[in-house]
Amino acid sequence: MESSQVGRLLVLLGMIVVMVGLLVWSGALNWFGRLPGDVRIEKPGHRVYIPWVSLLAVSIGFNLLVWLLRRFLR
Repeated sequence: MESSQVGRLLVLLGMIVVMVGLLVWSGALNWFGRLPGDVRIEKPGHRVYIPWVSLLAVSIGFNLLVWLLRRFLR
């Protein structure tokens, strides 16, 4: 990978991090972590939280991002 491509990749990743940060800060991602299928067990003195569906959504999004980057940075 050439240095110009590395620079372009770093700028793109930085812009993505800023956009996600703005979404979290504004509260637009309050639904995340409360998707149907996420396991939440709350009992007095104990709380168990397993975000299965949220982790699956992150994985799909990350794989899509990597696929797009590989396709357009060739």
